[in-house]
Amino acid sequence: METRRVQTIQSKTPPVLAVILPCYNEEAVLPSTIETIVALLDKMTDDGRISAGSFALFVDDGSLDATWDIIAAHHRADARVRGLKFAGNAGQQNALLAGMAAAERQADCAITIDVDLQDDISVIPEMLRLFHAGSHIVYGVRGDRTSDTWFKRTTAGMFYTCMRLLGAPVIPGHSDFRLVSKFAMRAVSGYPESRIFLRSIFPGMKMRSSRVYYARKARTSGETKYPLRRLLSVALHGIADGSPAPLRLAAVLSIATLFFALLQTGASLVAYFSGNAIPGWTSLMLITLYLGSVQLFCIALLGEYLARVFTEVKRRPRYIIEKELR
Repeated sequence: METRRVQTIQSKTPPVLAVILPCYNEEAVLPSTIETIVALLDKMTDDGRISAGSFALFVDDGSLDATWDIIAAHHRADARVRGLKFAGNAGQQNALLAGMAAAERQADCAITIDVDLQDDISVIPEMLRLFHAGSHIVYGVRGDRTSDTWFKRTTAGMFYTCMRLLGAPVIPGHSDFRLVSKFAMRAVSGYPESRIFLRSIFPGMKMRSSRVYYARKARTSGETKYPLRRLLSVALHGIADGSPAPLRLAAVLSIATLFFALLQTGASLVAYFSGNAIPGWTSLMLITLYLGSVQLFCIALLGEYLARVFTEVKRRPRYIIEKELR
């Protein structure tokens, strides 16, 4: 019944759209982004694609610069510019969740996009068309990443390949640029885990979905908030959140290492009886090194999952909202 009601809204009336943009120390790019998004809302309202009640929601993820002051100033000039301010940095995924939780009360659908607008907003009308056609989720997929460095393209390809091999439901080339219906926003709010990875959560919902392809643009101002250290953290988080397969990998490695140890034992015995080896030293060192490295790997892997259990059982809030501009 719920799905039928949402599909009726999608097909008959211009939807109220919320554009959700997480921000962290973005004072350099924020003014131009706000102007661009407001102009887009004006155009799509005039074209009859969205309702006049549509708005942009900027989620300040504990910025230390003038990000919130800029949001507040634009809100005073245009009520369609709204804001949420976290008391401290809670991470991009939590900023997106908070934005969707706030938007779900008033909007029929929402589009999440990074505030630097490297994702191409020109495909948003196509996203809305697919939403009207019945899709609950429309994924923005990077069909052309020539603006990225070779290193970033290569590591991104390795990440998505690894995720798919481990069985995690991810879409290669998709980050967090997507359209979600009210129904999908309501569904994701039912996921209780403290650390969530939306790139695998939404595809795992198995809702009716579509894709649009675009070329990623170069960042015009400001600095990326994803240096190598943070990209590695996101990758590890995504792998551990998206699949239990690494735990099984530890068992496979243990069996493989045991098999190798048996072979090495046989080789050492042959060398010993033929008088071509120092008794005990070679075999002992090799077996110790290989077994020790695998044991450390397995312990680290188990520690990562136990850390997640430790975080979940405390049931702490994902974020704390300090201020809200409606």
